[in-house]
Amino acid sequence: MYTPINQWAEDDRPREKFLLKGKSSLSDSELLAILIGSGSRNESAVQLCQRILFFVDNNLNQLGKLSIQKLTEFKGIGEAKAITIAAALELGRRRRTEEAEELKKITSSKVVFEIMQPIIGELPHEEFWILYLNNSNKVIHKAQLSKGGIIGTIVDCRIVFKTAFEQNATSIILTHNHPSGKLLASDADREITRKLKLAGQQLDIFIIDHIIITENGYYSFQDEGIF
Repeated sequence: MYTPINQWAEDDRPREKFLLKGKSSLSDSELLAILIGSGSRNESAVQLCQRILFFVDNNLNQLGKLSIQKLTEFKGIGEAKAITIAAALELGRRRRTEEAEELKKITSSKVVFEIMQPIIGELPHEEFWILYLNNSNKVIHKAQLSKGGIIGTIVDCRIVFKTAFEQNATSIILTHNHPSGKLLASDADREITRKLKLAGQQLDIFIIDHIIITENGYYSFQDEGIF
C-alpha cells in the first residue's frame, strides 16, 4: 500500500533520517530519493528509486551509465530529475578521480588500477594511456595516447617516447581498457608491449608494466610474469 513519505515516521523519512542518524544510515534508494524530492501519485520517491535501482541490479556504476532518455522512461522521472541523478553520479565519479590523483607513487599494480579505473574502466570504447614516472616511481604525467573503437586502438611509439623526453621521465607504465570486461592479454597487446619495451631499453626509458583495466578488475603483465 502506498503511503506518502510525509506520513512516515519522522526518523524513517530520508531527509530527517540523514539529519538524525547520518548519511551512512541511508540506503542507496533513500539517498536517490533525497535527490529527486518526490515520486508520483502512486509511488513514493523511495519506492521509485528502489524500482530504478532494481532495473540496474542495485549497481550504482550501471546507474551512472543510463542516459537521460533512459532515466525519463521511468514514470515519475522527468528531465530535471534525470539530470539531477546523472549530475550527482558524475560528481561521485569525479571525486573518485581526484582521490586517485593523490596516489602519486606507484608501489603496485593495484595503485595503477586505482588511478586509471575511474578514467577508463567504464568506457564503452578502448583508450590507451601512458603513465610517466620519475626515478622515485612517482607519476609526473599521464596522457591519453589514443582512442579507438570497441575492439582496439592504435599506438604510436614515437609519441610515447617523445612525451617521455619532454617530461624527463625515467620509466613508463602502459595502460588500456577492455570494454568487453575480459582480463586477457591479446596477441596485439603482447606485441605492442614487446615493441615498446625493446625501444625503451635503447633509450634508457623503461617499460615497467602494462596493465589492462576493466570496470571491476585489472591484468598486470608484470604480476603475470610476462615481462
